[in-house]
Amino acid sequence: MNFRRSDFDVSNRINTTDPVCVKLEVARIYRGLYHVESTALNRAFDDLCRLYFGEYPGYTRCDTHYHDLQHVMDVTLAMARLVDGYERSRGDGPHIERELFVLGIVCALFHDCGYIRRANDTRHANGAAYTTTHVTRGGKFLKGYLPEIGLGRWAEAAPQVLHYTGYERRVETIRIADPMLRLLGSLLGSADIIAQMADRCYLEKCRERLYPEFVLGKLGGFASGDDLVLKTPSFYEGACKRLDEKLEGSYHFAERHFGGPTLYLDEMRKNISYALTMVKSGEIAQCLRRKLPQTLVRP
Repeated sequence: MNFRRSDFDVSNRINTTDPVCVKLEVARIYRGLYHVESTALNRAFDDLCRLYFGEYPGYTRCDTHYHDLQHVMDVTLAMARLVDGYERSRGDGPHIERELFVLGIVCALFHDCGYIRRANDTRHANGAAYTTTHVTRGGKFLKGYLPEIGLGRWAEAAPQVLHYTGYERRVETIRIADPMLRLLGSLLGSADIIAQMADRCYLEKCRERLYPEFVLGKLGGFASGDDLVLKTPSFYEGACKRLDEKLEGSYHFAERHFGGPTLYLDEMRKNISYALTMVKSGEIAQCLRRKLPQTLVRP
């Protein structure tokens, strides 16, 4: 296929709007590494879907349109690929054991669950209001959830791993002594960045979905959704620096998973190149003024 479908991953094979497709691919990767099935892995996918669909006791359905189920599936798939790439390239380095793989996937699945509001929430009308605290909220959820699927021994560490995906705490201040858990955190933080920035609809989603979340979350720095798109190239530079320095270049393990191709980086660069081309030509300003979001989806 010569074009990438908007609802598929960077390989154009996995429909990331369908949790079953992602679940099957992650399970395939897991079996390829450990040659067994994982009941906890299967249950975590099912529980995550229940949570986002509003079927999990005590919680409303997901109402954030950028940090939605597709985003979670994209990040979870990227996480599985990074762990796989690490395992296939580590040589004599430390092994990511089966339970740590499952923990990493569970953390990926629930890394944004802090946006989900409780059923009795009378404080906020939308989960985006928790933007600045969603990582901590998600950590609290995981702390209670992990014992339910047999991963209780990681209940204290998992909230710290989740902080690698956010900006509530600087990476260097995250308290994790175990080097394998730090590795898991770096892989998770990397998966969160590369998955969303490689989305074919990334630019459109920034304007139409992410900016409204920023408004509800009371994050300043952007005058409008148009302004957010125009500043995306500079955000990309900061993201690359975080990937290389704070997260120790862990995103490179995706290359080993794919056997060489840098699919995530290629797609990220295509998005930014497209944005820069439109900015320089003045076309993006005209499109934004005319409110034509479809023009922000690159060819």
